[in-house]
Amino acid sequence: MISPFRKGAAMASLSKAGAALTALREDLTGDVFAPGDPGYDDARAVFNAMIDRRPAVLAHCADEDDVVRAVRFARELDLPVAVRGGGHSVAGMALCDGGVVVDLRRMHEVTVDPAAQAVRVAGGATMSHLDRATQPYGLATTGGRASTTGVGGFVLGGGTGWLDRCCGLAVDNLLGVELVTADGSRVHASADENPDLFWALHGGGGNFGIATAMTLRLYELPEFSIAMVLYLPEHGPEVVRTYREVITNGPEEAGGGVIYFTGQPEEFVPEHLVGRLVCGLLLTYAGGEDDLRKVAQPLLALPHEAEIVGAMPYADVQCMIDDPPGMRNYWSAEYLTGAPDDFVDVFCARAGSMPVPTGTQHVLFPQGGAIAGGPGEYPVPYRDAPWAVQPFGIWADPADDERCVRWVRDVRADVRPWSTGAVYLNFIGDEGTERVVAGLGVENTRRLAELKRRYDPDNVFRFNHNITPA
Repeated sequence: MISPFRKGAAMASLSKAGAALTALREDLTGDVFAPGDPGYDDARAVFNAMIDRRPAVLAHCADEDDVVRAVRFARELDLPVAVRGGGHSVAGMALCDGGVVVDLRRMHEVTVDPAAQAVRVAGGATMSHLDRATQPYGLATTGGRASTTGVGGFVLGGGTGWLDRCCGLAVDNLLGVELVTADGSRVHASADENPDLFWALHGGGGNFGIATAMTLRLYELPEFSIAMVLYLPEHGPEVVRTYREVITNGPEEAGGGVIYFTGQPEEFVPEHLVGRLVCGLLLTYAGGEDDLRKVAQPLLALPHEAEIVGAMPYADVQCMIDDPPGMRNYWSAEYLTGAPDDFVDVFCARAGSMPVPTGTQHVLFPQGGAIAGGPGEYPVPYRDAPWAVQPFGIWADPADDERCVRWVRDVRADVRPWSTGAVYLNFIGDEGTERVVAGLGVENTRRLAELKRRYDPDNVFRFNHNITPA
């Protein structure tokens, strides 16, 4: 039998929650979704079909005032808070069961200042919003390798992409952040204002508040070119070794990666490769086609099945390997001390067990250049690794869950002898506290925990690669 006192307290709590939700619906400029509302299921869907969570409230914020209201609503009811920008976390960190989701997707304005070579990006903007806005000015900055990635989470987590070898990590180009903290306060962080918080936002992710806007440095990029070459998988070791030499001896403008994947029925893919394992080479170049061809010549000289070489707008390249929504995803990564021949053999051999046909990709990409030459004081300990491996599991059938997840883990185990131990946290899901520390550094984690205590002592923002308050 339930005590009448407990029953009365529960009813009072429900009444308080109902009144607070009614007030939120009235006060928010954006939309509010709760279980049972039309549109609730669409509002809680993320790209990774493995994630199925049921928030108590989803607040689709239209501006910073809405974000403040949503945070204060959650604190009033002592509800956990998840933050959704692009919603591209493989672990579904943009959602939480029974809590409040502060959804920023309506806040996607991008304002370019070409004279200052800077851009202000609202918290819900994706890479596509950013790249399409800067392209008419012949400007760009390091962005993710998919147009659907949210700019906010990408940058605050570190940020690696096709331009990082010449423009640095995305977080190296962060000039300022507008933040709503756990108590609903508005804070601005830059090198001159709240510099300790600004340091923490260089890799500490969403642990310290909700980024409603950020300002990023831009670079001149009047031309961008690519070489996409397809090889039979048995040529993979030679392709990787040749690419290694091209990158090691080539300019910082050159990037890209080696990507094993299943050939798709597209115009670019020869019919005999459709549904089969393919070794692909994407060489990106921050410049014109003529210079690209000089760099790519050793790779084009290898026996291959198809090639596309030429200039292509950077914003279009960003869309080339978008992760399609509604698929099941599991990823991870290892950052490497190097890519010697024995590693190459192991990496290419593991491609032979890759789940085919699926959307899964087996990726090796270079670092170096402006990444290694960037500021060393930030909590991004993977900066010094010259190469990285990303097993990128994507599939449709739940029956393939076990084999696809196992394959990703097998890749990590294979390459661990060459691992630096550090990792880019945006490339992994929930892999435990030790991996979070590996993504931040031991000493950095201690300092971040102290700052977490100052800005979020109750760990309100914990649906992330979490830093526990010291």
